[in-house]
Amino acid sequence: MSTANLQQRLSDLLGYIRQGKIIEAVTEFYDKDVKMQENANPPTIGQTANIEREKQFMSGVKEWKGFNVTAQAVGDDATFYECNMDFIATNGQLVHMEQVVVAKWKNGKIIHERFYYDSGASK
Repeated sequence: MSTANLQQRLSDLLGYIRQGKIIEAVTEFYDKDVKMQENANPPTIGQTANIEREKQFMSGVKEWKGFNVTAQAVGDDATFYECNMDFIATNGQLVHMEQVVVAKWKNGKIIHERFYYDSGASK
């Protein structure tokens, strides 16, 4: 996949996330055997398992307030972006998260994605 095509795929993915379309994003942009990993935790393997994991995350979100990308880069079948997210949790608490996301792509789909963030900062 060319760098320009990969940049477009990343841009489209970020558009889905900005709109809070997380589940739709996993369906559209992730390989059926994707491995998604948070920090140093063991990865969740497979699109179906990751959709369930994202549904669990989204079940704690009452209102999506914002998603801002502060830096991004595209390389050889890899993308990186730094972002911050704001949402209101179901308990009414305003949550602000900052993270870096590294994804490896194959045939236009993400095959491995890792999220790096301070797990204590979002609580």
